[in-house]
Amino acid sequence: MRHVIDQAVAWQRSGTRFAMATVLRTWGSAPHAPGASMLVSEGGRIVGSVSGGCVEAAVCAIAEEVLAGAAPTVERWGVGDEDAFAVGLTCGGTIEVLIREVGPEVPLGRVAADLAAGVPVALVTPLDGGGLAVGGGTVTGSLGDPHADRAAVLAADGMLGRAASGLVTSGNAAADGAACVPERELLVQSFAPRPRLLIFGAAEFARPLAGIGAALGHRVTVCDARPAFAAPERFPGADEVVTDRPERWFRTQEALVDPGTAVIVLTHDHRFDVPVLALALRSRAGYVGAMGSRRTHQDRLERLRAAGTTDAEFARLRSPVGLDLGGRGPEETAVSIMAEIVAVRRGGTGLPLTFRTGPVHTV
Repeated sequence: MRHVIDQAVAWQRSGTRFAMATVLRTWGSAPHAPGASMLVSEGGRIVGSVSGGCVEAAVCAIAEEVLAGAAPTVERWGVGDEDAFAVGLTCGGTIEVLIREVGPEVPLGRVAADLAAGVPVALVTPLDGGGLAVGGGTVTGSLGDPHADRAAVLAADGMLGRAASGLVTSGNAAADGAACVPERELLVQSFAPRPRLLIFGAAEFARPLAGIGAALGHRVTVCDARPAFAAPERFPGADEVVTDRPERWFRTQEALVDPGTAVIVLTHDHRFDVPVLALALRSRAGYVGAMGSRRTHQDRLERLRAAGTTDAEFARLRSPVGLDLGGRGPEETAVSIMAEIVAVRRGGTGLPLTFRTGPVHTV
């Protein structure tokens, strides 16, 4: 969604009219979760996706009607509907999509600024237009009534705390102890900071890993103690390239490491590997992996044990790192590593989908 928000902000600032289509609800197999959005400009440019390509043409046609003056609309496509087959939604699921024009009153600039600063933020929009942004204890924008704003903020805080997006019902309560707020459905889109990918060891394998990690939405850091290797021009996909001892730099960042953080160690040198791995395995990082042969792995385990690593910490180590794809070379190895990170983060099995039953996309 980051590129979608950035483009929407650019169009707002330039005065370009555009419609936004957003997934409200899904049932069964759906390629995108609630909150996923697609933009259609008055010039016909499309950014983003709501279905992975199944219903985009139909959404675009409705967006053009909205930009021509039609009211905001909620459309549903399901595999059992003739219209769904006509537009290509044959994946077995059902999606409900809100399509409306987004005007300058919707505080998308605040959302983009918070995203850039790594601050969680929620965008709250009624189905009939307007909106406000909530995060960090501050509110930007309004729904047109202070009582409605307070009710919306309460609803958004609950969704933002769970990093969830979707429809909520606000109102039907005395927001300030006196005035009742009529019930209304609101779309809450929660935006969390990009998950961090920390790569230690600026080897050749780190180059495609940084690029693929960035393409998957990570904030990528490459760290190496060797200045000749830690050259920023070698890693155009990285947000930062640091020259420092891995364990020393990790200590300065430890407070920012959270369950969404993935740590990959690529140096093949126990002088650098072991100290940073010992720290990473004790941290809150959700994924810790290290490259190397099985022989290297056994030597690394012995050195980590000597450094005081416990059995419970050992159990968190993905080594040798990556899924068994049978790949070779830096690029295919990077795909293997990122595939394992996605599987761990999303609860995937790593098995071919042809061997599984049930929906392809979980909700």
